[in-house]
Amino acid sequence: MKKISRRKFLKLGGAAGAAVLAAGYPLFIERYLVQTNSYQIPVPNLPPEFFGFRIVQLTDLHYGPLVPLRLIQNVISRANRIPCDVIFCTGDYVHEKDATGQIDTVWPALAGLRAPSGVFSTLGNHDHWADTERSQYWLNRTGQNLRHKTASILRNGKRLWFVGAGDLSEDHRDLDALLADVPEPDCRIVMAHNPDTADTMFKGRVDLFISGHTHGGQVDIPFIGPPVLPVKNKTYSSGLKTSPKGTGVFISRGIGWALYPVRFNCFPEISVLELVPVPENG
Repeated sequence: MKKISRRKFLKLGGAAGAAVLAAGYPLFIERYLVQTNSYQIPVPNLPPEFFGFRIVQLTDLHYGPLVPLRLIQNVISRANRIPCDVIFCTGDYVHEKDATGQIDTVWPALAGLRAPSGVFSTLGNHDHWADTERSQYWLNRTGQNLRHKTASILRNGKRLWFVGAGDLSEDHRDLDALLADVPEPDCRIVMAHNPDTADTMFKGRVDLFISGHTHGGQVDIPFIGPPVLPVKNKTYSSGLKTSPKGTGVFISRGIGWALYPVRFNCFPEISVLELVPVPENG
């Protein structure tokens, strides 16, 4: 048997180690490297009183397999330390189906979210697949419930409105019925788990949609993009997009997984949105 030189042995070992690292990186490393990313979001009809208004968005936590509670607790702690005005949670807090165990575990942690002007939450498809009634119970108990509701913040006589749309596949409601509660001149921001909600039939004006659901595709191939996106409108990957109606749609990459248990070139994120007026030439 021919002996392998020490140099060749080290080279082979290094190559094998690199291969193992490359194979394990999307599963064991990137998926846990949660970034805090800031975005400046131009919003039509934004009153000057709300220039620089900051929203921290958490979405798609998917507590469950490969997303431990300690990771979610860390994300919540980080979110609470970010200077902001409000926190938005846009759904899919659990991963299970037809059970309440994960709901009753993750929501006491979510109850610890704090922001000066409030925490507002809606539900995603996975929350309904687990248990709608129990998810609704926790929305109410935490005081974060914006599902099928509206809320506003008043500054110097001007209001900024938040509208909680349902999940498109599980409890979608007529947006016009929700928008009817908002005075026509006022700025309206719609929280909708699925960004495809921006493409549904409605007549009322929306100034910004804030969504999750896509996870950014979880795998973002350079020069190609995400090979899989769970939406009809394939432009809705992540970041700020524009709907066919001309409305801004912001989509966060979220925290957990649903498509497949990996992330590659698509880090999980806590999104920080700073609202600014649309430029006059915009």
